[in-house]
Amino acid sequence: MQQAIMDFFANKPSATDSPIQYFILCSQIPGVFNLGGDLALFVKLIREKKKAQLLAYATACIDLCYLNSVSMHLPLTTISLVEGTALGGGFESALSGNILLATKNAEMGFPEIRFNLFPGMGAYSFLARIAGTAAADKMISSGKIYSGKALYKKGLVHQLIDSKRSHEDAKQFIRRHRRSGNGHRALQLVRQRYHPLIYEELVDITEIWVNAALKLENKNLRMMERLVQAQLNKTSPEKYVKKRLVRTGQDRRFTSSSQSFPLTDWSGKEIVSDRRKNVDRRTLHKD
Repeated sequence: MQQAIMDFFANKPSATDSPIQYFILCSQIPGVFNLGGDLALFVKLIREKKKAQLLAYATACIDLCYLNSVSMHLPLTTISLVEGTALGGGFESALSGNILLATKNAEMGFPEIRFNLFPGMGAYSFLARIAGTAAADKMISSGKIYSGKALYKKGLVHQLIDSKRSHEDAKQFIRRHRRSGNGHRALQLVRQRYHPLIYEELVDITEIWVNAALKLENKNLRMMERLVQAQLNKTSPEKYVKKRLVRTGQDRRFTSSSQSFPLTDWSGKEIVSDRRKNVDRRTLHKD
């Protein structure tokens, strides 16, 4: 998506106004913004001492966060909309936006210290620039999970939104922001000039993270494995046990078998025939 936006700007006539002014990062999973990195993969690569693969994963993460933080080097504003839990890399993703909107009860934090590691894909760089190095040290080393309301008081969340009308509140924020959009985007450039986020800084910190990860002991890796199970439980709450499937805001499954073709899906594409081999191949029955 980032590359598509950058390509669009590169190919459009310079004299025309851009219809893209805001980029919003949000989640389709109820109660979860992002639970962070693939801990199961981390454990596997650490046990196998595959440093290159760990570094490749981490670099892919910072590539995305860096572009989000610098607005893709374009005249637009990136917004993170956090409605649920954002942990570790998920919180880093949220912090990478120019603007952070969150519900009062959203949960955000860096639990990595619990398994003797630290968040290495931008956490310190983002936190230190917003709240200072002392606050960054405290938040990362404590492993504490904060509510959206608490982070609003710390100045990390720009505005609290209503969990029942989050998208409407986000649109309202954009309408207000757009009234002085030229000034706000100029201020973004000022912040980036005054305290620029250097890509090489992220790379160097990521290499520190990889080297630290490879030093973890078995007890630390077992703790990571327990957190993997906690992640699975978070995305598979009891109310979904029967189907073991969380339906998202853009679920394209048909609600009945009496659909007639051709039909138009949520994205506007025309579907001329039913391409499924069975009615709902993704439904898993209870064990």
